[in-house]
Amino acid sequence: MAKKKTGRADVLPFDMPAATDRDELIVEGLRQNNLKNLSLRIPHDRITTIVGLSGSGKSSLAFDTLFAEGRWRFIESLSTYTRLFLERMDRPDLDSIRNIRPAIAVEQKNPVRTSRSTVGTTTEINPPISS
Repeated sequence: MAKKKTGRADVLPFDMPAATDRDELIVEGLRQNNLKNLSLRIPHDRITTIVGLSGSGKSSLAFDTLFAEGRWRFIESLSTYTRLFLERMDRPDLDSIRNIRPAIAVEQKNPVRTSRSTVGTTTEINPPISS
């Protein structure tokens, strides 16, 4: 497929569809731990990393907010009897969260103690995305 030249960058000869609210996770008014009234949008169907200085709220956003809310909503969809056997998590302190999808959490501590182990090798996701 031929690309057309523009002044800014090479683009495909068709327009990408506009993003809709359903294409992204929307968090508004997050007040979890040291996060103070944070609002953000995270695109779906993309690999997203959360980076920042020590104490900037990375774990509060990833584990205490996104994972906790996703897990809470999943557990609420199960039968009352099944919920008796599962650990409950507190819901995050926020105004709203929309379009949240099921989530998995990877432990921050790596059980494999080699310098060549990464999140990709530990979760075995590296081969499918690197090919």
